[in-house]
Amino acid sequence: MKRRSAIKKDLFAADQRREKLDRLGDPLLAFEEHIDFIALAKEVDRLAPRPKSLQGGRPPFPTETMVRILFLKRCNNLSDEQMEYQLLDRMSYQRFCGLTDSASIPDRTTVWTFENRIGELGAQALFDGMEQQLLKQGYIARGGQIIDATLVPAPKQHFTRDDKEQLKEGAMPVDWKPAKRRQKDLDATWIKKHGKSHHGYKLSVNVDRRYKVIRKIETDTASTHDSQHFDAVLDSANTCREVYADKGYPSAAREAQLKEAGYRNHIQRKGARNHPLSARQEKRNKRIAKIRARVEHIFAGIEQMGGKLIRTIGQARANFAMTMMAASYNLKRLVYLKRAGIKAF
Repeated sequence: MKRRSAIKKDLFAADQRREKLDRLGDPLLAFEEHIDFIALAKEVDRLAPRPKSLQGGRPPFPTETMVRILFLKRCNNLSDEQMEYQLLDRMSYQRFCGLTDSASIPDRTTVWTFENRIGELGAQALFDGMEQQLLKQGYIARGGQIIDATLVPAPKQHFTRDDKEQLKEGAMPVDWKPAKRRQKDLDATWIKKHGKSHHGYKLSVNVDRRYKVIRKIETDTASTHDSQHFDAVLDSANTCREVYADKGYPSAAREAQLKEAGYRNHIQRKGARNHPLSARQEKRNKRIAKIRARVEHIFAGIEQMGGKLIRTIGQARANFAMTMMAASYNLKRLVYLKRAGIKAF
């Protein structure tokens, strides 16, 4: 007697699986519902226009499709190679990017070329575009602002003693071939924090207390002190005048500057040698820490997207990657706010 099997051939199996995905709750449908990718693509094309080829050849993929791919890549921390594989393999990715019935799928080179075409300007356009969509939905900066910075690790570089001496003098080691030079990151720097050495870059953010959305960013190398980005990320658009920051930011000049501008200073105090903090100052720091901790939720959210490690070479590409981190977090945050029913007021 022939054994029965649950496997049955069906010409409409793909449609049935798609319907079941919808019933189970495809998370990408929420992206589709609450994010205007057409507007984001228009902003990218405005700042980084698509090149016109006079010699024919294969036309480029629509900017909207490529923008969707960039967000999928960053939200899931995928390499270009893995992005290509997932687009070929996953039905939900194909549908989200409008490639369900397409005979061609963007490959790793296409993704890499698009990122290099739009560069830092394009990434900033996506970040600003997400900010505009948040404002359009009514999620303006409220409740005060929290300023902080996080280290973004990059692949560690290994140099010989002779290489280091030549690099310090501003010269390129003579034995480095062009292929080797392209793989050496000379922009990332080292910094020591809490007794541990870190190599990479730094991302400074301004987060509003009410909605936990990144409002402003500044990128730099790891060795740059956090306080140097304070003025660059200070947000004058926040409806509340309270400013929160940790012990890396206080100074007499900054306190005077904030007071003159009408801000209420909530920057934690820092003790000095032979001048420890008083009990009152310790209590104040603890009260501020409870509110300032909300910025750590943002960094944790970025970690949940696959971590902060970037695999690029050079400051320009690192800036692109860090800006996309912030834009992708804001995208997911807007979707969460809408799905959770958190109304803007």
